[in-house]
Amino acid sequence: MIRLIASDIDGTLLHGDQREISPAIFQQIRRLNDKGILFCPASGRQYSSLRRLFAPVANELIYLCENGAVVYGSGDPGPVLCKTPMPQVPALELCREILALPQCEVLISGANTSYLCPKKADIVDHIRYFVGNNTALLSHPEEIGEEILKVSAYCREGAVQVEPLLAPKWGSKFQCAVAGEKWLDFTLADKGTGLQKLCAALGIALGEVAAFGDNYNDLPMLRLAGFPYIMDNAVPALRAQFSPHCRRVEDILSAL
Repeated sequence: MIRLIASDIDGTLLHGDQREISPAIFQQIRRLNDKGILFCPASGRQYSSLRRLFAPVANELIYLCENGAVVYGSGDPGPVLCKTPMPQVPALELCREILALPQCEVLISGANTSYLCPKKADIVDHIRYFVGNNTALLSHPEEIGEEILKVSAYCREGAVQVEPLLAPKWGSKFQCAVAGEKWLDFTLADKGTGLQKLCAALGIALGEVAAFGDNYNDLPMLRLAGFPYIMDNAVPALRAQFSPHCRRVEDILSAL
């Protein structure tokens, strides 16, 4: 029996340059909600960005944000169900190392704000207008005035090229995952941690969860869920780890 559906966004519900969720997803969310099945966007995005993306059903959802570092319950705004901040001193050191790489920008995630120390203007436009995050600009990472939940490297030449420069040192301190073609994310939590805490808060067994994802940062969530689905567009190495594949999430939801 499925009681909770957790779905990644970019590369799973949205493909390429898509900016809007299919209306078919909203229809399925409403139908499943009437049956007592909850829907949870599970993303590296922030809370406000996800609420805007799911505006027609925003108050009916639970949100696993910042790759599991913070989870919100339903409502407007929903309560914080759990939060896993990074230790501040090493997180700030990581930020400085990312900024020192000529091909990278740093994005520092608070509970509901993306902090940037931009070297080029394109990163601001991308996060503010394409992703739709609440954004604040800093001169230095040390100016952040709240707990750090996630540190991300925006890698203009590709995340797989930058991962060997950062992961050997920082992968032993934080969860490190390629979260998209140009994104490398560092958190103390991951989507699996967030899913575990969410299920504990709601009294739902992990075996009662269906999860959808397409990238390496989705693996901890997919490995814990009783019903994992990997997207057809995922790289072969990920598809090989899960037998259930799908092309469109709504096709699976419609059968529940």
